[in-house]
Amino acid sequence: MLDSTDSLLGSIFSSMPSELSLGNILACAAASVVLGIISALFYMFRNSYTKSFVVTLTLLPLTVQLVIMLVNGNLGAGVAVAGAFSLVRFRSAPGSARDIGSIFLAMGIGLATGMGYIGAAAVFVALTGLLTLIFYLSPFGEARGGEKELKVTIPENLDYTEIFDDLFRKYTNKWELLKVKTTNMGSLYELHYRVSISSLKNEKKLIDQIRCRNGNLNIVCGRVISPREEL
Repeated sequence: MLDSTDSLLGSIFSSMPSELSLGNILACAAASVVLGIISALFYMFRNSYTKSFVVTLTLLPLTVQLVIMLVNGNLGAGVAVAGAFSLVRFRSAPGSARDIGSIFLAMGIGLATGMGYIGAAAVFVALTGLLTLIFYLSPFGEARGGEKELKVTIPENLDYTEIFDDLFRKYTNKWELLKVKTTNMGSLYELHYRVSISSLKNEKKLIDQIRCRNGNLNIVCGRVISPREEL
């Protein structure tokens, strides 16, 4: 049983020869494309994407596989390839954490298939995809619930320092004044708070109480916008 598992996860090349057969090249290329499609599908799950990026993720393993086969144990060529790959990061626009993680996954697939480890690459993609589904379907890593971003506009004649503190004590668990901005030619203040409302039923009560104090000016209450997950 152990021998069969080792043969499944092992390389289809007996060694890294100087000349590769057409059959082995085509087998690795087919595996790269199929696994690239699967990894792209996992990337598309609950994510915003563009067609160009998804197509790139699909074809990137094939490109990396070809490069690894051409290097073929040559140390100098390997260093040159590593330098070329490092330039890609600095010549491209910053991406989200998930974008960059998907690129590394595609490169890992190409590295594995380029060395002939098709079975290991398939297990690697399946395990990574399964963990992706588990983490995105579970509450793992989600922001704490109840937090809202509150924007309140008040007249310039009101002192904003503690104007709503008694209401926040009554309807929220905690609050924080993030920033103050003047608007309407300096005649109004726009206060940006982050509040943790104690109960969903208290949200309307809090807004109604604030309206009575700010002269029924604009109030915006919504979910906290997370910053783009750049690496």
